[in-house]
Amino acid sequence: MSARIMPLRLEAFEQLPKHARRCVFWEVDPSTLPGEDHLADPEFEKEAWLSMVMLEWGSCGQLAVPCDADGFSTDDAPCLGYAFYAPPRAVPRARLFPTGPVSADAVLLTSIGIEATDDPDGLPRGLIASVVGDLVRRGVKALEAFGRTAEAAELGDVRPVPPELLPVVEVLGDCSVDQCIVDSDFLGDVGFEIVAPHPYFPRMRLELEQGLGWKADVEAALERLLESAQLRPVGVGAGPCV
Repeated sequence: MSARIMPLRLEAFEQLPKHARRCVFWEVDPSTLPGEDHLADPEFEKEAWLSMVMLEWGSCGQLAVPCDADGFSTDDAPCLGYAFYAPPRAVPRARLFPTGPVSADAVLLTSIGIEATDDPDGLPRGLIASVVGDLVRRGVKALEAFGRTAEAAELGDVRPVPPELLPVVEVLGDCSVDQCIVDSDFLGDVGFEIVAPHPYFPRMRLELEQGLGWKADVEAALERLLESAQLRPVGVGAGPCV
């Protein structure tokens, strides 16, 4: 099944899957919450955060939807996958990571989510390609992310959580480290490099500016990547799927 990837608009918030609408792992610093009552409506908190970032900075998400039989997506098409990203100043949880801070010239990739799809490998890569394409057009120099290593799954189970990591792994609602932090192996596979090593949460970076002519090179690379995944990043407005 082919898919269309497009910038997330606030009007499409309801198209996001339930977890994506309610997840505030990155958007709320748990240390600022005096009680659980402040998370009575996490969906409202997430929508308010998206509205704030879109108003002050611009697009901060990519949404993948299926094509219909005629090769077009509809306004109410179900979500196949999503990616969120934002300036680090707009991401409170980022300040809690031991491998921070995020570089001043970078935008932070916070999360990627994939729903049921026939292409579990190609769709995440397509979402990253769409994020990169958006940021290149906006003149951003780098994309960074806090990765989650395989060893992080043992925290709190096989291994005790070090005191300095307690704020990092503290969950809100139905969020979890495994679900809300991008896998470091995946980040490495799509070109991110470790700039701040850590056994559990390395900070990783993808350079988006490497001299004259790089934009043309990255656009060609994205085209090859998306061809193999049968995906295409799309700008504002409706358009055909591929």
